[in-house]
Amino acid sequence: MARRLYVDGPFGQTHLRMAGQETPGRPPLVCFHLSPLSSRLYERFIDRIAEGGGCAVAIDTPGFGMSDAPPTAPMISDYSRAMLAAIDALGIAGPVDLMGYHTGSMIAADLAASHPSRVRRLVLVSAPIFTEAEREHLRQHYGPVPPRLDGSHLVERWASFVHHYHGRGLGLEAVADLFPERLLGRRNSWWGHNAAFSFQPDMRLPEIAQPVLVLNPNDDLRAETRRAAPMIRNGRILEVPDWGHGFLDGFTDDAAGLVESFLAAADSDPFGKLSLPGSTS
Repeated sequence: MARRLYVDGPFGQTHLRMAGQETPGRPPLVCFHLSPLSSRLYERFIDRIAEGGGCAVAIDTPGFGMSDAPPTAPMISDYSRAMLAAIDALGIAGPVDLMGYHTGSMIAADLAASHPSRVRRLVLVSAPIFTEAEREHLRQHYGPVPPRLDGSHLVERWASFVHHYHGRGLGLEAVADLFPERLLGRRNSWWGHNAAFSFQPDMRLPEIAQPVLVLNPNDDLRAETRRAAPMIRNGRILEVPDWGHGFLDGFTDDAAGLVESFLAAADSDPFGKLSLPGSTS
């Protein structure tokens, strides 16, 4: 079972979950969550990776989960710097594999592009490419939300969360169990979205030579992720239409099996023997 610990980082303490032990010849898998959740998103998934003999780490982005927040609104490069500091603090010397989810995908891409010797392979849950008009609209839409005396701002967050997470593997009780993580960003929970929609429009994908597996579930970034295809130098976009938000809890075994098959594949053909879920195309 994943253990929880803190390491020091550039913005204070960084909270993370870690499962399994490092194995020679098998790089640890380091996971970055979407905004505005936490590493809780990966809890079952990294336990399953550990059961298969691997080592997996899921890190709370600064300002989310239980990690200390930066003093001002960060950019994706600030987040990736903090993630690399956490990897260093764990004493992981060799290259790692990275897995990112939405905002976490951008953090993973930035880290891989900036420090290619530290990253072996990447799994990205969505790799959205936005137009400038879309980026501006999203920055405004996901801006700060002031509290209201009647608590309606919380009701709106709950309604949005249910809309995105209920179904495709998650029942209402599971959604309710995950929802409190949505609130841990507190008044600055919009910072993650702001960083994501201010990141380089191409996600630095053309700079990444490492193998990249992009999972494209049936969520709110499906169409935008398909735009990434011509920008990926060494990768594949895999459509997973039966998965949506929460699939790491709802389809844990299938998700872990797919990721493990990619990470274990030979360098000569990293995408040739993917363990696909039965209904995936």
